[in-house]
Amino acid sequence: MQSGSITPILRIFNIEIAQTFYLDYLGFQLDWQHQFGDNFPLYLQVSKGDCVIHLSEHFGDASPHSAIRIYWQNLSLLHAELHAQNDKFAKPQIEKTDWETLELSISDPFSNRLIFWEDA
Repeated sequence: MQSGSITPILRIFNIEIAQTFYLDYLGFQLDWQHQFGDNFPLYLQVSKGDCVIHLSEHFGDASPHSAIRIYWQNLSLLHAELHAQNDKFAKPQIEKTDWETLELSISDPFSNRLIFWEDA
């Protein structure tokens, strides 16, 4: 990890739904998880390549409806991976912005928006 690197924390409310979205759909891997004991909220780290995200069931760790921008080299490859799954609820598209970037925006089941981007 480099100095100054940032790891966003996103609020989740159901671990099974979060794992289905982040691991199965987006293709992240589960790096680790922590729980103080039975019937306590779960905190976990997922990653894909250099992208690391923390997911938390803890009240107050983060607000739902957050948005994060993730630089993604070869956005068209990510788009193809997601499109190939033919998901019933998510069909994100690549859009060119007025500020000359390409973006693929998708919301997780907890209303957090992930904006994957690269230069056009």
